Amino acid sequence: MSWKNELPDELWRKILETGIKASNFTYKDLCCVSICCRRLHRLSNEDSLWSHLLSVDFPNQISPPPSSSSSSKSLYRISFEKERERKLLNHKRAVLRKESQVSEHLRKLREFEVRLRDERRKLKSAVSELSNLHKVSQASVALNVWQPEVVRGRQRQMVEQCVVPVESRIRALEMEVKLCNQQLQVFDKAYRDEKRRLDAAKEELKSLMYHPLQDYKPTSNESHENRKKRKKLKTCIDSKILFYISTL
Repeated sequence: MSWKNELPDELWRKILETGIKASNFTYKDLCCVSICCRRLHRLSNEDSLWSHLLSVDFPNQISPPPSSSSSSKSLYRISFEKERERKLLNHKRAVLRKESQVSEHLRKLREFEVRLRDERRKLKSAVSELSNLHKVSQASVALNVWQPEVVRGRQRQMVEQCVVPVESRIRALEMEVKLCNQQLQVFDKAYRDEKRRLDAAKEELKSLMYHPLQDYKPTSNESHENRKKRKKLKTCIDSKILFYISTL
């Protein structure tokens, strides 16, 4: 005869009550105990056990009066389903908020990419013009010294084609190049910071997408694994119950 069948109902009832009131047993533990055998299934469904769990897990839930036809277990199930729905709705809202943050980070990244591209184009244009003006400035200086007529004519043509004051324009372009480099540094730093925030938001979204309340259909391999885990859990429960017996 199994040792479980040798213990009277009163002792089993005391073990379960001690486990629940000591806050060691949760509703999951009680459900696992109920699948061990018919006797424990009957004892684990007693109203006093579920009434205590109901008051602990859902303190705002009013316990049913003695004359009520609703059992504490059925009320616990109703409260559990409501709490489950509330958590799922909160989870969906959190996912939507995080997806909105990811979209906003992507929008800002595209905006910074456009600004960086425009600023680089502006810098390239300013550097090219500055290089040409330096050549014009060098040609105007070279006109004051003796040179072959061919070279002198080419430099005179270059100076005459420049319709703006060379020195003032060079100073303006040098300032523009300096400002462009500063803007590029600012935009590049902002881009890297925004990329970091985007990566962090994506990681948070990835962790949010997993939820323990999410429904799924296990495959045949998963079903086999679940049966093995269930058998192992049953052995573990027996060991836990033996421990409670020894402490009584």
